[in-house]
Order: sequence, then structure tokens, then C-alpha cells
Amino acid sequence: MEAGLWLIELESALQDDCTVDDIYAICHGKALPEALRLDVWQVCLGVRNKMDQMAQFNEIYDLPFQAQLRADCEDFVNKLGNEDEDKVSVVCDLESILTFYCKNRALGYEPNNGWVELMLPLLSLKLIRSDTYNLFEAIRDTYIPKGCVKNGTVFNVFRLLLLYHDPELCTILDTKRITPDCYAMGWFQTLFASTCTLPVVLSMWDLYFQQSDPFLVFFLSLIVLINQRDQILLMKTSATKEELVSFLVNMPCNIEADDVLDFCSLAQYYSVKTPASFKRDLLQVLFGAQSGTTEGSSVVSQALCLPVSVNELIENASIENPHPEAVRFFLVDCRPAEQYNAGHLSTAFHLDSNLMLQEPEAFQTAVQGLLRSQRNAIDANSNAGGEHLCFLGSGRLEEDQYTHMVVASFLQKNTKYVSLLTGGYEAIHEYFGEGMVDCLEDHDPLKCLLCNKEQVQFGKKASNNNNNNQKALKSGVNSASSSATNSLKRGASSQQQQQRSRNHATNNNGADGDRKPTIDLFSKLSLAMKTKSAEVREKLFDYISNPNATTGGAGSGVPGSEKHVSRNDRNGKRYRNVPPVFSIGEDHEEDEDLNSAASETSSVARSTKAAANNRQSDTGEEIVSIQSFLKSPDVIRHFKCKEVHLNGYMYDSYLLVTATHMIVLRELETHHDQARIIVRRSLQSIVKITAKKRHRDLITFKYGYPEEENLVITDMDRFLIPKASEVTDLISRHIIKQT
Repeated sequence: MEAGLWLIELESALQDDCTVDDIYAICHGKALPEALRLDVWQVCLGVRNKMDQMAQFNEIYDLPFQAQLRADCEDFVNKLGNEDEDKVSVVCDLESILTFYCKNRALGYEPNNGWVELMLPLLSLKLIRSDTYNLFEAIRDTYIPKGCVKNGTVFNVFRLLLLYHDPELCTILDTKRITPDCYAMGWFQTLFASTCTLPVVLSMWDLYFQQSDPFLVFFLSLIVLINQRDQILLMKTSATKEELVSFLVNMPCNIEADDVLDFCSLAQYYSVKTPASFKRDLLQVLFGAQSGTTEGSSVVSQALCLPVSVNELIENASIENPHPEAVRFFLVDCRPAEQYNAGHLSTAFHLDSNLMLQEPEAFQTAVQGLLRSQRNAIDANSNAGGEHLCFLGSGRLEEDQYTHMVVASFLQKNTKYVSLLTGGYEAIHEYFGEGMVDCLEDHDPLKCLLCNKEQVQFGKKASNNNNNNQKALKSGVNSASSSATNSLKRGASSQQQQQRSRNHATNNNGADGDRKPTIDLFSKLSLAMKTKSAEVREKLFDYISNPNATTGGAGSGVPGSEKHVSRNDRNGKRYRNVPPVFSIGEDHEEDEDLNSAASETSSVARSTKAAANNRQSDTGEEIVSIQSFLKSPDVIRHFKCKEVHLNGYMYDSYLLVTATHMIVLRELETHHDQARIIVRRSLQSIVKITAKKRHRDLITFKYGYPEEENLVITDMDRFLIPKASEVTDLISRHIIKQT
């Protein structure tokens, strides 16, 4: 008797003006009886008292695509196996509803757009046409993402979610060039009605509509993938792309009605463990009244990882007792030390992204310190500690390319829960506004770049722009040392910390007050890393000041390295008794990032001068016929390859070698017989060719020039080439011919 009380309570609530929340509180995930399903769905979808819209239908079937629509309706109904007398009625209702929907919304019908399959669960309820139409329209508007098309925003978002929770699985699919629209199109278009059995779909929708969360389909799809990850890993080498796509498409077919409750519960669990910024930012883009136009391209398609808004970051840090499984961020500030020391959030761990280029070994040490700090902060239940890594840049595109490199290095190691703060430190600065003095640590208006925007714009600030000169490096050392000293003072007294913004007290007699031991622990860990940063910068400054010094000590006067001639001295032989600038070797770095491109130089050279002298990728959007270009008399040989980007994306390409240039054509996705010229490099600009020690076919071409003692790297390209040794031998021979 007690087991049936909830049904009595549900019937009573449906007779009154109940809400979705009332139904959810009563049902608690229980299976709905068929007699109450219609009433529950109408309440959840907000159409219980909606007018009969089908009364406006003039019963004229004259759409340009009417024949296609009718044929699809008939084919679909034939597969259902109904009696012949029922088929005519079902086809008529199906075609009428979809025809009126097209006319009412000024939409065009396309085969395989999911509309017919979406109607199946609704037709099974055997409702009158007006109720069926209202349910169909509400589901389309509320729960089906807009723009479910190839490369649509919905699939870019789904890929970012997969990358966030399972970067290894995401990388495998990316490597196979299997994008979510290849296998998940039907999942999103029909809420799994196109792949799951009818009992499963009805049970799933019972729970789905009670949740009132349109983004649940993203996490249901995520669970489908993650549940089959072991099988996908087994198939990554043995199966072809087509076989793997076929397997992925049909994965939801294995779900049974008894699995639905667990299936939806897991999806909710993953939803709780995901930053919610993308939901707020993309709700209007992805959901709402379906119209005849699809949304434009979104910045999501260019996102390196899942974005997090400053509002969510600040709110998250202020929650004292979050849900045990809720998102808790570990904030990583990747700005240069001088910027970090001019103002930062108290919970931010400093990881200078410049170290990745200047001192790769020190950077790896810093990363290990970061991971230890994260673990300790989590164990101490600190507000500053969490599983979820949120990286923070400056908010300026030119500088943040190094922050993106850091993020990419973590993703390449298959690190889970990696996100990037939208807008960087600039967004934090704007968020606090006039209250930044009380909310930011060590904020110094005189040194803060954002407080001196006009000076920055007109070039009046001191150079901190890639640490390209001794003055900037030396100031970085002093700044880091100053920051370390200030951190010691911060740990002494929380009252002093709250009262000062620019003046750092030296009195250590204050009581700890309300300062938590966990925050003290985090401050010590942060101090240790900032001290290491100072040591690294000191070594780097010594090296630049005296690059010829040996291990016997700086300034010993003993030559310790060979010297290149000036790049301006081009008469006669450029080198004497030293290896040429151009060389072929191995890239010994574990991370596939730009470390190798700068391991031999003391400056990050993306200067205007270098671009003018060495970069020749000014081909713009030149489109050519592939076969015609390959048969050009200037082309000595061509090789099929894949262009590899830093974010892991690969593009089918052709690498062409002429007597003077290396040219790369990227195939167009729409016309495979045409290509875009994306690289046109002079062979003389190639200064080094490296291959991964563990992946000999992954070749990196580095471009630049010698400048006094330094080898300046200005740019690089990376390719996956099946016949890599043939390519490098051919290019090296022609480079030598020109010297």
C-alpha cells in the first residue's frame, strides 16, 4: 500500500496546478505508468493548456520538398510493422504534423534531420494530433540543440566536454579524425530515439523532462562514450575509421530499460563535476525556438579546452562547504612574474609560462611542484585546492599564446579537468572594479598593466614582452625575489594582509586570527615555487650576460661555446670549424610543444624584423587544383602527410619540395580535389629539422636565422610524414646546394 502512495499523490498533484518541481519531488526517478505519462509530459513541457495549433492547418500539402517528406514518413511507418489499416492513419498524422510544423516555423525539411524518428515515442502515446504536435514542438524548442549540423557548435561543445573528462579518449578520436558529428548526430537530433528501443526512450524521457535541464543530452552522450572506452581503445588500431564510426553510432542500442535510471544518474553525476559556465554562456545559442536560420560560428570551435567564466571562478572559491563531488578549482596563474607580483588572486598558484621556453627543465620541475601543491591543498581541504585545474593568462592574445602552450602540454599528458579562464586576469581585474584593493593580493596600481592601460597602449611601460632583453630579465629576478619576501610577510599575519595593498608590513607580531592553516600551507607551497622561479631567472640572466662562460664560473674568461658569425656577414663561408646552423636531429623533449623551437635561443623571436626576413607564409587564401599543382615542373617530389597543430588537430596535406621552397597544400573538406596553400617557406629559412625520439615520422621544421651567439627561432611547422627520412634527406640536400 505504501509503495503505491506516490501514485496517488502524483494523480492528486496532476489534478491541481502542479509544477515540474512538484512532479520531480513525488516521482524520484520512478517509472511512470502509461496512464499518467501524457499529463506528466505536458506539465514538464509547459503545454498542458496550450491551444490547438493544428486547427490553423489548411490541409494543403504543397511544400517544395513534400514528395521527400511523404516518402520518408511512409518508409518509417513501414518499419514499425503496424497493421495495414493503421499504417494509413499513422502516415497521414505524421505527414500532417511535420508539414504544418514546416509552414508554421518557415522551416525546410531535409532527410535524416531526426524529425521523423523524434515523432515515434509521441505516436506511441496515440494522442490526438493537436497534443502530439504541441509535444513535438516543445521538445524541439526546449531539448533539441539548434544547428545539429556538421561542425556545428553543439558538437564542438561536446568535444570540449569529452576532452575535459577523458582527454585520452578524445585524443584517440581526434587522431582518427572522428568528430562528434560523425557518430552523435542522431543522439542529439532525436534524444536517442533513433538508436534506442521504444521502452528505453519512453523511460529516459520520463526522467529527462523532469530534470528540466536541456544540457543533459550532452552528459548522456558522454556516458555512452565513456562506458565503451575500453572497447574503443581496443579498436583504435585494429578497426578502420568507418568500422569505428559504425560502432560509435550504435552504442546506445545496448541500453536496456532497466539501465535507464543508472544511465541518467551517471549523467547527472558528470554534470555536477563539470564547470557550469558553458551552460550559461551558450543557453541562448544552443536552445530556444527553432528558426529557419542556424547560429553563426562560435568561439567554442577555436577553444583549446573548456572555458570558465570569471563569475563561476570567484563564486566557486567563496563556497565554504561545497557538495563533495562538485567542481573545486585549483587556479594556475601563468602570467610573467612581474605581472603576477603586481596583483593576483590569493588562491592562485604561480606557474610562469615563459619558463616553458626559457628553461624547459625548470618548467617541468615547476609543474611537479604544482601537482604536489594541488594534492596537498586537496588533502588539507583548502579553498585553494581542487581536482579541476583552471589556467589563467593575462587576457591579451599576444601574451596568452604561451599560456595556451602550457595548457596544451597538460592536455597532451591526458590530464583530466583542464579549463581556461575566459578573459584571463583582465576579466578578474574588471570583475572586482574598485574593490580590487581588498580582493587582490599585492595589487600595485603603479605596476599593474591594467591600471596603466594608456601607457601600455603607447609603449611607455617597461618591457616584459617575452623577456627578450637583459633589463626585463633582471627586473623579473628582482620582482620574483620581492614576491618571495612578501609571501613570507603574508604568512605572518592575516590582519596585515587585509589592511595593505601596496605597502607590505614587516611587523610579524600579529596573531593568525581567522587565517586557516590550509591557506598558510598553500602560501608556503606558492612561496617555494616563486623562489624557484627567481633562481631560474637568475641563472638565465647570468647566461645571457656571459654566454661564453664555462662551468668554472661566470666571467672566467674561458671560452665555453662556439660563436656563429653575424647574419649580416654573408660573404664567403658563414662558419669556420663549427657545425652549420641547419641540422637534422632528435627532439628529446617529452612534451610536443614549442619547447624545442626555443631550446637553443635566449630570446623568443617573433619580432617584426624576423617576420620580414624569414617568414614567407603570405599565401593568403590561395586555392589550387591539387593534381595540377603536383604536376608543376618546379615540383621535384611531393609527399602525402598530415599537418599537426599544437592543439592536436591534424589535416590531410601534401608536402611539396622545389629547388628553393617547401610548399604545403591542405585539402579542402568540401572539395578533395582542391587545396589551400598554407605554407610556402624558403629552404634557406629552415635552420633545423627534428624528429620525435619515440615517433620518427613526426617531423618539425624550424625557421629562423643566426644572430651573433644565438640561434633565433622565428616559427615552426610540424607534420606526420610516412616517408619522413626521404623527405628530410631530399630537403637537406637542396638546402646544402644553396649554401
